[in-house]
Amino acid sequence: MTLEEVFVQESAVRAQSNGKVLEEVLVSANNNDCLTIGVYESAKVMNVDPDSVSFCVLATDEEYECDIALQIHFTLIQAFCFDNDISIVRVNDMQRLVEILGDKAGDLEDAHCVLITNPNEDSWKDPALEKLHLFCEESRSLNDWVPEITLPER
Repeated sequence: MTLEEVFVQESAVRAQSNGKVLEEVLVSANNNDCLTIGVYESAKVMNVDPDSVSFCVLATDEEYECDIALQIHFTLIQAFCFDNDISIVRVNDMQRLVEILGDKAGDLEDAHCVLITNPNEDSWKDPALEKLHLFCEESRSLNDWVPEITLPER
């Protein structure tokens, strides 16, 4: 096995374990009313109060891969996150993300962007969120600027 194959295999394992962590964080944030769901809603929050945004999840699947407007929104959101030091990941299973988010996600199309917000510093802390920030930091050090996370199946 080459070094590159080992790296790819390790990345897949890391993405899977971080998928469990991401699920845990999303459920916790949802229970604490610290989620913003939807591309436009997320853009509004980022514009009005960027300091309240702690983490960003971009989601797509094969059906939306060729949606140029959505990809442009993703590019703008990514740039904003990079400029404001907001950790960001991608997931490729919209249906699973909607299942995790429950009723709050509403329509599947609204779940392309999910922000984990923290209205004030003392309101909500989750150690799992810190793990995700570290994962993103490690990924950036390997030039993987928007790492992909695989959400666990039910």
